[in-house]
Amino acid sequence: MMEHPKKERTFVILKPDTIQRSLIGDVIARIEKTGLKLVASKFIVATEEQCWTHYNKDEEWFLKKGARIIANRQALNLPVEKDALGYGRDIIVALVKFMTSCPIMLMIWEGNQAVGIVKKLVGGTEPLSSDVGTLRGDYTVDSYELAGFDDRAVRNLIHCSDAPEEAGREIKIWFNDKEIINYRLVAEQILYDVNLDGILE
Repeated sequence: MMEHPKKERTFVILKPDTIQRSLIGDVIARIEKTGLKLVASKFIVATEEQCWTHYNKDEEWFLKKGARIIANRQALNLPVEKDALGYGRDIIVALVKFMTSCPIMLMIWEGNQAVGIVKKLVGGTEPLSSDVGTLRGDYTVDSYELAGFDDRAVRNLIHCSDAPEEAGREIKIWFNDKEIINYRLVAEQILYDVNLDGILE
């Protein structure tokens, strides 16, 4: 039997830049205001192994991203010192270094279209090109160019799942079933109850 749409879950990481800039409350408040329900949360220092498993990139991804980096370096008349595979792997190496540099906040949010709603709220991967009104567009100024110039990961505040299947895979890396709380949120009656039964006295 198919699970009810209001039970869709998404996975969110508040990255080190969110933690260090004291934006945890702002981010949680923005997500809460959508009506999604927080069903799990913890504050941890991630291991390198967890991060590599989380990012889950293959050689094809490394080659594609690395080729783009080489093209950008050539356009800027910068030296090309590695092959595409090396530059592609460096993206994840930098991300892992960043993600293990300080504590991060892990969260699971639940509700109808949870993945799509959080993705829309978070905005595009690059803060510079994220829309005004999104978390990345409103709260940070980083760009791929600046991150590349400084040879570091893009500081874009938040990771969120791209698809429900991906959320399921990611959640299993960071949480066990006992850490996820099933409970009723009173506000769900307003969001999901077909006839709003029992509102009038």
